[in-house]
Amino acid sequence: MIQFGPSGNSESFYAAGLSHTEEAAAFVKARGLDCFEYSFGRGVRIKKETAEAIGKAFQKEGVEISVHAPYFVNLGSPEAEKGENSYGYIIESGMALKWFGGKRCVFHPAAQGKENRSVVIARTKDRMKVLRDRIYEAELSDLLFCPETMGKLAQIGTIEEITDFCTVDPVFVPCVDFGHVNAREQGSLKTYADYKRRLEYMIGVLGYERMKNFHVHFSKIAYTAKGEVKHLTFADTAYGPEFAPLAEALWDLHLEPYIVCESDGTQAEDAKTMKEIFASLRK
Repeated sequence: MIQFGPSGNSESFYAAGLSHTEEAAAFVKARGLDCFEYSFGRGVRIKKETAEAIGKAFQKEGVEISVHAPYFVNLGSPEAEKGENSYGYIIESGMALKWFGGKRCVFHPAAQGKENRSVVIARTKDRMKVLRDRIYEAELSDLLFCPETMGKLAQIGTIEEITDFCTVDPVFVPCVDFGHVNAREQGSLKTYADYKRRLEYMIGVLGYERMKNFHVHFSKIAYTAKGEVKHLTFADTAYGPEFAPLAEALWDLHLEPYIVCESDGTQAEDAKTMKEIFASLRK
């Protein structure tokens, strides 16, 4: 079943006088949404008891919770220590995800740095294989780990790169951030065909079953020639992408992803808008 929800708490959450993530479960459910992404962007700093309490609140409401690993993951770094640290950040995120009772851990794969891109991509893929081994050793292979498409040209994370990384093992499922794709490709996502072509490519490489419930991030994003600059809201008219043509492509390809809205402050409202757009296709 396709799912829609926000990344973190929206401005309306705080405006309602709420402050604790446990309260986000009922807040999301009351808006007819299905999922929620918790960010460990600046580090995995949560106690097991706290995570379990949050998890129980979400389970009670029937809202699925995912996590985003720290932003400083860099599996492409030429420094062995940074590579080793990156495994740790992802494994720690996976452990906390288990405490939450969730299934999906999103992570940024790598930055290019000053090296040749092909060298960094090869190193990142080699480290994805080590990461796979660490995931199995930590008994986290019942979870899904989702390398994300990235929005800046200096980052590793095109659709093709992410798809290839996911061929390493079934424990890896793509996180396609369509706002990132649109930003790094200078406004490439405009039509139904633009989305469908990319989705069919990924299905062709990974197979329908791997892609059926893939992970999605969606928001409008401002960009320059170097790629992503800033997340926006659906009210913005200067930048894309638009969700409606993606909704049609998902419907026609029988895909049912977990869709997280990353709009700037209106993520709950814009997630609801996406759910309504998708529901209209069934009428």
